[in-house]
Amino acid sequence: MAKRRYTVGIVGLGFGRAHIPAFQSQGCDVVAVCQRDAAKAREVAHRYGVPRMFERWEQMLEQARPDIVVIAAPPAVHHVIAVEALSVGAHVLCEKPLAMNAGEARAMIEAASRAGRVAMTCFNWRFPAAMQRLHAMVDAGFLGRLFHVSARYMVPRWADETAQPTWRMDRTHAGHGAMGDLGVHLVDLIRWNFGEPVRVSASAGIAYPTRTVPGGEKPADTEDFCTVMAELASGAQATLQVSRAARAANEQALEAYGSLGALRYRLAREGGRWYRGELQAASGTTGFAPVKVPAGLPRSAGEGDQIEVTGKATIGPLVKRFLAAIRKGQSPSPSFEDGMRAQAVLDAVAASAGRGGWVSVEGAPR
Repeated sequence: MAKRRYTVGIVGLGFGRAHIPAFQSQGCDVVAVCQRDAAKAREVAHRYGVPRMFERWEQMLEQARPDIVVIAAPPAVHHVIAVEALSVGAHVLCEKPLAMNAGEARAMIEAASRAGRVAMTCFNWRFPAAMQRLHAMVDAGFLGRLFHVSARYMVPRWADETAQPTWRMDRTHAGHGAMGDLGVHLVDLIRWNFGEPVRVSASAGIAYPTRTVPGGEKPADTEDFCTVMAELASGAQATLQVSRAARAANEQALEAYGSLGALRYRLAREGGRWYRGELQAASGTTGFAPVKVPAGLPRSAGEGDQIEVTGKATIGPLVKRFLAAIRKGQSPSPSFEDGMRAQAVLDAVAASAGRGGWVSVEGAPR
């Protein structure tokens, strides 16, 4: 018996465009896209053979009635779209950060529970082959007792002072800056692999204080770079460093050191099949050696522009898990709960960066 082909509607076509080939590669029908810029929505719909486009998400939900709604709009509207989409029976995949704060995220979890729908957070950087292998090795006890972990995520998007601002510069729309763009992925990778952060101390900065939000009515007020120290529930230490003003850099990296071994992970968006990532391991008294990590993806995953490759290679595997969960009536990780836990860490980071000192993470184990 053939599997059901689910219909999908996507709200937001910036990074949201990556979700179109991701869902299409998994046998879904993307039936609608939504963007306030009608010309852009029309262009994207034509490019990917999507039959309907909308300027307002309310119209998309009412008229297209997709089985699945993808939310890739600014975080300020994640909560309201998710609650409404769930209430009309759609399953929801929401981009990160899940909401503006942990309170909104909890309300989204409750809405999914009431509706009996599957809801997931798009933590797609769990899915490169090298990260999947790292996770399996950590689960198998390769590190022993974790001592410390460091992670970084560096991109150059706003390294140039003349780069045009977007809604990501405005806290009323974005909630966070580099921590919402990039750091939340590191928070998720640390939580997923090593356990919950219980307290954090953070320092953040804005690259060009003269930059304004779009329209110029006020100065940009979201951070361009941030450094975080964290204590995990296990007692291990973690450091995170993020920047969206790192000239010429475009990579993620994570290093973990324990009583039995060490792991080094790197993913740089350069060269063929970059989306596999790289992993090295060391144990005993030996030095680091490469760990083989087959991609496990069809060659077509590497075809297209950067955003299409990101979609097929890193969101596609998440979508595969999402669809399996819908068929089984489950909500697998990365769930809305994962998004909420990461959101609580972001809330604590923002509080620490604002007033200084250590701040406890709400809801973390003590």
